[in-house]
Amino acid sequence: MAVPEIVFHVGLGKVASTYLQHRFFPKLQKIHYIPTNRYRQVPDIIKKGKYGRYFVSREFDQQLEREVSWFASYYPEVKPIIIFRRHDGWAASQYRRYVKNGGHLPFTGFLDVEGDTGLWKINDFIFYNHIEQLEKHFTHKPLVLFYEELRTDPWAFFDKIAAYADAAYDQKDISLAKVHTSYKEKELKVMRKMGKYIFGEELTPTNSRSLSGWLHRRGQMLASYAVLYPSKLLPKRFVDPAPLIPPEELEKVRDFFAEDWAKVKAYAEKSATV
Repeated sequence: MAVPEIVFHVGLGKVASTYLQHRFFPKLQKIHYIPTNRYRQVPDIIKKGKYGRYFVSREFDQQLEREVSWFASYYPEVKPIIIFRRHDGWAASQYRRYVKNGGHLPFTGFLDVEGDTGLWKINDFIFYNHIEQLEKHFTHKPLVLFYEELRTDPWAFFDKIAAYADAAYDQKDISLAKVHTSYKEKELKVMRKMGKYIFGEELTPTNSRSLSGWLHRRGQMLASYAVLYPSKLLPKRFVDPAPLIPPEELEKVRDFFAEDWAKVKAYAEKSATV
C-alpha cells in the first residue's frame, strides 16, 4: 500500500486554531480533512485507505512533544505545520484561558520568568524547542507561521498553508468572522476572585481521554460559566480596577524570550527561501 500524504497542524493553542479548524481547514480542496474531534482515530481512518491525502489538526501546548512522538510512531513522513504568537501575547492569552477555566493565581503565579516557580514553566515557552521536536520526529521540515500574519493578511497566510499542503481553496468559501469572542477583563477578574472558593487552592488536573476525566472537566466548565455569565451584569465599580495582567509583567516576558522569538522568526524566513 502506498504511503499516504499527511499534513499535520500541531498547534499551538490560542493562536486561532479553533478558527482555522472551523473556517479554513475543512474548505481545503484536493486533501481530506480529519477534524480535531477524530484525532485519536486518525490511524484507523487512514488505515482504511479511502483517500490518498489527509490534513490533520489538533493543537498542542505542553503536550506537544508527547503527541508528536505518538503520531510519528505511525506516520513519520508527515508535513507538520506550527503557528506561533509572540511570547507576551501568547502568555496573556493562555493566562486568560486559565482564569476563565477557574484559575485564581496572579499572572506571576502562572508564569514566572524570574524564578520559574509558575504553574507553566519557562521551558513551556521556548518555541524553538518545538521546531526541534518536529524536525526530530518527522522527515519533512515544518511550515512555521505566525498568528500576527493571520491578523494582518489572512489571505497570504492561507496561501502559505495551501501551497505547503499542495491544496487549493476558494476565497468565497472562507469566512473571516471569529468562531467565538473572548470574555472581557471584568468577567475574568470576577472569575479569578471566585476560582479559589469554587475549585480550591488549584485546579485539579484531569485526564480528558477518560470518561471520568471528560465529565469532571465538563463540570468545571459549567461551574465557571455560572460565574462568568452573571458577572457581565456586575457594575464595574464593584470590580478591582487594577489590570488583570500588569503591563510590566508582559514586558518582562517579551524581553526574556526575545532571543527565542528571533530564532523562530529567522527559521521561518530561512525556510521560506529554500
